[in-house]
Amino acid sequence: MTRPKRILLLDTGNEWGGGTNSMFELLKRIDRSRFDVTCLFYRDYPKGRDSCLSAELAAIGIPLVLMPQRRQPLWAKLAKELARGVLAWHPDLRTAAVRSIEQGWRVRPNAQRLMQYLQDGGFDLLYMNNQPRSNLEGYLAADRTGVPVVQHCRIEPVMDPQDVALVNRVARKVIGVSNGVVEALVRAGVQPEKCMAVLNGIDPTQPLPDGAPTREGLGLADRDVVFGAVGQLTERKGLRYLLQATARLVEQGLPVRLLLVGDGPQRAELEALTTRLGLQSHVVFTGFQTQPLPYTAAMDVCVLASQSEGLPRVLLEAMLLGKPVIATRVVGSRELVDEGITGRLVPFADPVGLAEAMAVLCRDPALRQRMGQAGRARVLEHYTIDRYVRGVEAILEKAAR
Repeated sequence: MTRPKRILLLDTGNEWGGGTNSMFELLKRIDRSRFDVTCLFYRDYPKGRDSCLSAELAAIGIPLVLMPQRRQPLWAKLAKELARGVLAWHPDLRTAAVRSIEQGWRVRPNAQRLMQYLQDGGFDLLYMNNQPRSNLEGYLAADRTGVPVVQHCRIEPVMDPQDVALVNRVARKVIGVSNGVVEALVRAGVQPEKCMAVLNGIDPTQPLPDGAPTREGLGLADRDVVFGAVGQLTERKGLRYLLQATARLVEQGLPVRLLLVGDGPQRAELEALTTRLGLQSHVVFTGFQTQPLPYTAAMDVCVLASQSEGLPRVLLEAMLLGKPVIATRVVGSRELVDEGITGRLVPFADPVGLAEAMAVLCRDPALRQRMGQAGRARVLEHYTIDRYVRGVEAILEKAAR
């Protein structure tokens, strides 16, 4: 009997997000007779208040290795500040200098430690769960040990020529979660034959919650048209523009409520903006929710106002629940949302355009229903979890030594 391929999954992230959820959906279903996966993370970060990464992995029987990171030394911090100041006149030189400093104190030492893990564990593949720039140490370690690499790129990548050269030299395959992410990789210079789209997926057989109890618990009336967003409260998510758009609808006298599901570094700022806009009675901050689906089910329309995405799981969940969606016209979202059929697409950082799209859906319940039904049909046809898992497994099988 052939032994399972030993895979080291490297994730250098610091907080729970959509990419973590998608990774777990894969790990729950991956064929254990063919793949023996060990996860290596830098931090055992929390999942809300009641769980954490190690507990969630233990629950599905996946071993975890932690590689704690040292704090940035003072010399590196001062050197980067000096480089940014002295080389402010030349952006390329400034970027190269900062990169060299980062390589010296963090990337190369991490690569040395990863080399040891790869050699001691006898791994057949290094599988990395971030965009390439977040995993440079993994590329260096794999290059020196001869272990094959598969990169799973879950967002539109930021890459410079050095990143591209390293990926082209070392990676066997780079998986993009959407066709748009693959196109971005190729535009950046990654060899097209290395790139393959495996579309994010969702389980269509999972029990779907009724949103009515959640609405009642949050004090949302039947007459309220509830718009909502799910995700980290960060600048990239564009939530300030969603609040500004909501204020415009309130000024028009529309019965709108806004549900913000999640937590993050921008929460205090967004709460203050809510007060300045006079929206205290119209906006509900729920905090992080381990099970966000009941909150999405409580919405009439799901909104994703992000600056960048890969192929957002939150929209898949909303569409599976039969909710119309409004999203910014960015990679991933514009691929998932069929304009005028399953939802609306608007420019990023455009509260006026966002408000106009919201107002149309607010006033037309029949349109909301048609778009929600069309979105659910689209997910069931193109974005199932089985297709996602089988696609990733096929790439891992072929790439492993």
